[in-house]
Amino acid sequence: MSGLIWSACARSLARPSAADRMKVLVTGASGMVGRNLLSDPRTADYEILAPRRSELSLTDAASCDAWFAQHRPDAVIHLAAVVGGIQANINEPVRFLVENTQIALNLFGAARANGIQTFLNVGSSCMYPRNIDDVLSLPMLLSAPLEPTNEGYALAKIVSWKLAEYMRRENPSLQYKTIVPCNLYGLYDHFDAVRSHMVPAAIMKVVAAAEEGRDTVEIWGDGTARREFMFARDLADFIWTWLPRIEDLPDLMNVGVGRDHSVTEYYEAITAAVGYSGGFAYDPSKPAGMKRKLLDVTQQTELGWQPKTRLADGIRDTLKYYQAVRTA
Repeated sequence: MSGLIWSACARSLARPSAADRMKVLVTGASGMVGRNLLSDPRTADYEILAPRRSELSLTDAASCDAWFAQHRPDAVIHLAAVVGGIQANINEPVRFLVENTQIALNLFGAARANGIQTFLNVGSSCMYPRNIDDVLSLPMLLSAPLEPTNEGYALAKIVSWKLAEYMRRENPSLQYKTIVPCNLYGLYDHFDAVRSHMVPAAIMKVVAAAEEGRDTVEIWGDGTARREFMFARDLADFIWTWLPRIEDLPDLMNVGVGRDHSVTEYYEAITAAVGYSGGFAYDPSKPAGMKRKLLDVTQQTELGWQPKTRLADGIRDTLKYYQAVRTA
C-alpha cells in the first residue's frame, strides 16, 4: 500500500465516531471567518452547531440560556459580531457598542451557567490603543485611548476578553481563552460600499476603475498608513489546529502575519492582480484610521505556527471570489 493511500486510510480510521465527536458551537458561522472555518475539512472531526439568528438570538439572554440548555455544546468558538468599515463605525457607534456587548454578556453567561469548559473567544486588533508606532504587544492593551473611529466596537471586544479572563480567574479549570487576530481578508468577505473593510473596498474600487477606463483610483488618506492583513483561511487553520489543544494556549495572544504593508502597497498588489495600469489619487481629508497596526506574534512563533498564504496569492484568490459572486 502506498504511503499516500495509507495516510488517507489512517486519517479515516482515526476519525472519531459520531457519538465521540466534540460538539462545537460556532457563532457567526455565516461571516467571513465562520465560512472559512466551516469549509475546512477538519470540521468532519466535530459535530458543528451553527444556528441561524432565528434559532439563536445572541442579543437576547433568554434565547441564549434556552439554546445552551437544549443543545449542550462541549465547546464554543465565538466569532459573531456586528461589524463594518470605518464609515459604518463612525455613523453607528451606539449599535456597535451595545449589540456587541450584549452578545458577549449573553454568550459567556450562558456558557458558564451550562458548564461549558472550552471557549475560544476571537477578539480584534482594534482593542489596542491608537497611534502606536511600535509593534502591538499585549501589555499595551488598556494603556492609552482607543482609535475614535471604531471605539464602540473596540470597547465591546475588550469586554469579551475581560469576561473570559475573569471567568477563568474565578474557575481556573475553564479553558476560556482569547485570541487577537490582525486584520483579515479573503473568501466570503463583504463587498459593498458601507460594510467593506480596506481590502475588499480596494478590490471593488480597482475593478470599477479598470472596467470604466478611469486613470486613477481614490485612496483615503495619504496611503502611508500601515496594516497587517492575514488571509482568513489561515486564521481558520490556527483555530482548528489549537482548539483540540486549547489548554496549551496562553489566556490571551495575538495571531497574525508578523509583517505589515502600507495602504498603497496593498492597492499596488490589487492593481497587479486586476491588471489595472492607472494611478492613485489620495484624499487626506478622508479618515484613514491608525497610522500603523502590526501585532507582536512572539507567542504564536513559540507555539510553532505561522500563516501559509502569501499576500499575492491571497489577493488573487479573493479577487476570484469577488468576480464569481458578482456574476452569480
